[in-house]
Amino acid sequence: MSTVRGARERARIEVTAAIKDEARRALAAEGAAKLSLRAVARELGMVSSALYRYFPSRDELLTALIIDAYDSLGAAAEAADATAHTAGDPPRARWTAVCRAVRAWALAHPHEYALVYGSPVPGYSAPPDTIGPASRVAYVLIGILRAAHAGRGLALPPLPAALRPEAARMAADFAEGLPPEVAAALVAALAQLVGLVSAELFGQFNRVVEERDAFFAHAADQLAHAVGLPAV
Repeated sequence: MSTVRGARERARIEVTAAIKDEARRALAAEGAAKLSLRAVARELGMVSSALYRYFPSRDELLTALIIDAYDSLGAAAEAADATAHTAGDPPRARWTAVCRAVRAWALAHPHEYALVYGSPVPGYSAPPDTIGPASRVAYVLIGILRAAHAGRGLALPPLPAALRPEAARMAADFAEGLPPEVAAALVAALAQLVGLVSAELFGQFNRVVEERDAFFAHAADQLAHAVGLPAV
């Protein structure tokens, strides 16, 4: 009985992977807004009712793709930081290594990046189980800031008095142990990181930025400065 159950589980895993692979091809060809379970089933030679046993709705398939994308991006960021940390790099170099990994992943997976950071999909609302995967890159950077804060220290960015209560809430909510000044600067830096990558990926840098590797390296280092990381 366990052998049969194991074979069924393996078959389910394989079919689930095939469905998601075909859905990613559909995303690349037509975009998330036009993703259709019936079209995915047709391309796989499945009847729609069979596919619904794996993903009961388009939104559930989208959620699976979104979680996979965030997890893949998060793993890339974590691997870059682990490599830099093992090499003995200081926190500022670890920060820029993670930023470069985010950009490299986006350039290698443009349609998956667009799924999670592009235009919202009409009629879709991401459920709470996407929050953890979506936070992985942020928590890598928070870990770097905590290491710096416990080591050489951080140069506290300026913070208007009117924003201090909100910055303190941010620190308490997701950056415990970091000063409010750094928590607010971190949120701004994360938004700017996404903006930099999106501008390059979606064509806004065309005929504007030619030396993109050098430009991004400088911008990532400036973000490190903005959050208070000491110079390497």
